[in-house]
Amino acid sequence: MKTLLTASALALAAATATAQTEIRVHYAIPTIWAETQAALEEAFEAENPDIDIVIDGPAENYGEGVQRLLREAVAGDLPDVAWVGLNRWRILEARGLTQPLDPFLPEDTDAAGYTDALLSLGQYQGTQHALGTSASTLVMYVNPDLVERAGYSMDDFPTDYDGIIELAAAIDDLGDSIDGIWIDRHDWRFQSLLGGYGGRPMTADESDIAFDSEAGKQAAALYARFASEGGMKSYIDDQARQAYPAGTLGIMMDSSALLKRFTEAAGDRFPVTVVRLPVPEPETAYFPTGGSGIVMLTEDEEKQQAAWEYISFVTGPEGQKIIVENTGYAPTNALVLEDESYLGAYYEANPNARTAHSQVAEFAGPWFAYPGAEGVAVTDLIAAALVEITEGDAEPAPRIEALADTLRDRLGMN
Repeated sequence: MKTLLTASALALAAATATAQTEIRVHYAIPTIWAETQAALEEAFEAENPDIDIVIDGPAENYGEGVQRLLREAVAGDLPDVAWVGLNRWRILEARGLTQPLDPFLPEDTDAAGYTDALLSLGQYQGTQHALGTSASTLVMYVNPDLVERAGYSMDDFPTDYDGIIELAAAIDDLGDSIDGIWIDRHDWRFQSLLGGYGGRPMTADESDIAFDSEAGKQAAALYARFASEGGMKSYIDDQARQAYPAGTLGIMMDSSALLKRFTEAAGDRFPVTVVRLPVPEPETAYFPTGGSGIVMLTEDEEKQQAAWEYISFVTGPEGQKIIVENTGYAPTNALVLEDESYLGAYYEANPNARTAHSQVAEFAGPWFAYPGAEGVAVTDLIAAALVEITEGDAEPAPRIEALADTLRDRLGMN
């Protein structure tokens, strides 16, 4: 009997010692994030054995992910923490779902690597609703072999859009199986071209659409020129992301976060090379920061503390090192950039990453999220207009003007 009681006591003590707080985590885009999420979970739990991270099945993209979270909120089944697009967390904030992070932030945020610029990615009206977990800007992925076959050189690569379109046309002329250039018809890509010309999607107070400016018309005209002059085909993104590493696409304008994926997929076919975007108006230019932010959704105080431990880890230098090395995203913690002990060797071995991340550091700006309940829906209207422009079904300037008016109606700005 004494032995039995002793065994029971030991079992109870062991169970108590290993009691864990379970934190449910939502994320999207498994093609980029699945392996990284697993690595973060393993590293975090090794340091925090009292917290168990349970990762939900991923959403295919950030838009689908936010819609799923809204449905789960109605059903009373929200996860505790969610990784969302930097242009999507405002949708959750508008519905009162995000928990302010200000009470959890360290007193000296700079010392923790959270600079004002990085904090701004998750702030709205003076409250910290999200923290950036990864950052990317639009870059050009170039096939140098096709560039040389077209009679050009990477040492003298064009630095303006006229030269890039001429190069794309020369690559396109190499044969029916070779295409010159490609960019997705997508809000973030359009905002990137717009920002290079110094334009903004909305006014600073978000009271009006602003992309029907001359900058917006120039950005839209690039879509038309890429197709009519540069050999851009009507791919969907998955097709283009297969064509580039296969060696049949000369210039692909896509997220810097895809560097690792493209490098691995291209293998020995050709050396994947990253080139920064042209900046027609450097004094006023910015590139919207793509990537993800993390939000706290749980209202349970005990879980909030555990959730913060997880959030601070993935946004801290150790978590950011894992994210950069596994995804190619630029870090969102300044300590990782300032202290070479974290990523110095990585950048030495990956000069493409240094190129991409330097563009983030120099020109990063907000990824504008259109406000209100129609915020997600209007991005589909933008994409549809860009398809019409690319395929020659609409002239860029009048189509952009009409699109802006449509969005004003949908967003109640008139």
